[in-house]
Amino acid sequence: MTLTTDPRLDGTFCILEADGTPRQPHLIPDDAAALRMYRAMRRARLFDERALVLQRQGRLGVYPLFGGMEATQVGAVLALNPPHDWLAPTYRGSGTALAYGLPMHKLISTWRGHPDGFRMNPEQHLLPFYTPIANQLPHAAGIALAEKRLAAREGRDPHVVLAFVGDGGTSEGDFHIGLNFAGAYRVPAVFVIENNGWAISTPTQLQTAATTLASRGEGYGIPAVRVDGNDLLAVHHVVKEAVSRARSGGGPTLIEAITYRVLPHTSSDDPARYHRTEDAAQAEYWRQHRDPGQRLRAYLGGRGLWTDDLEQQLVAEVEEELRDALVQADAAPGIEPWELLEHVFEVPTPDLKEQQAELRALHEVGGRP
Repeated sequence: MTLTTDPRLDGTFCILEADGTPRQPHLIPDDAAALRMYRAMRRARLFDERALVLQRQGRLGVYPLFGGMEATQVGAVLALNPPHDWLAPTYRGSGTALAYGLPMHKLISTWRGHPDGFRMNPEQHLLPFYTPIANQLPHAAGIALAEKRLAAREGRDPHVVLAFVGDGGTSEGDFHIGLNFAGAYRVPAVFVIENNGWAISTPTQLQTAATTLASRGEGYGIPAVRVDGNDLLAVHHVVKEAVSRARSGGGPTLIEAITYRVLPHTSSDDPARYHRTEDAAQAEYWRQHRDPGQRLRAYLGGRGLWTDDLEQQLVAEVEEELRDALVQADAAPGIEPWELLEHVFEVPTPDLKEQQAELRALHEVGGRP
């Protein structure tokens, strides 16, 4: 079975065709900006590929892959103004964190379960990765309301909050709570749905009868846009417009980015267990014909801005960065079991204190868990 298109893409906004041909040349950024975005996107994808290898070597824990979705993650984040604007990622948001400026060694520590990976720089408005599905959306809406009020008090434009959620997350209660709150208070936030068609093994059409996930914004008074999530330039354009609108007091925007994760759900997943023949064909279609890196590289190559030699240089640079990051992560001090409970709440609850005391007691008598 061979696919020639994906009906989910009908009506989506794009700037480049799948082969890199400009559809809307007047919206393409200048060459320097396009090159900068391509390098950031390839860096993220290369990290994702190497992370799977590290997990197989026992040097990372379970890792949530995002390969194939990097244009959505990177294109959206590059529309922000770091470190002032806020980023609320999902657990699959390693690409977003890298694009925002999280050091690679911190990201490695995160997926090793080391507390250093979750101790975010307070000067950098990057929230930790959220494993509970859609929990970050009420948080993002609340931060955006605080930014709106602080900006009014200080006589400045507000900082904007960019929050991500998967297509499966739109079926969670926190999605609706977050968007309802954001719409009611017209907060400066942008919500991006990474619609890769699957919530682990559940396809989108079994989650909802809605024609599009973007249509859910209407119920909360939030304008929505559907974009080809594998067109980095298109994602960047629509998110940049949404960020500008939010910053100027226009309220939140919901963006549905149609993409496809061509790699397994996590390093422990086997999609062959639930993919039917037509599902496998769809995955291969996206892998072969809609790869985000190939699309932008074809455009840049057509303008004489990118070559195989430059690609090899970029790969070598990222591999060297990764080696250095591994050295830093490996040098992180060892941790005690009770340290894992230190950053759950700002003020530890009685239950947490009791659990920490129990872990310390076990350690003191030689019963290290």
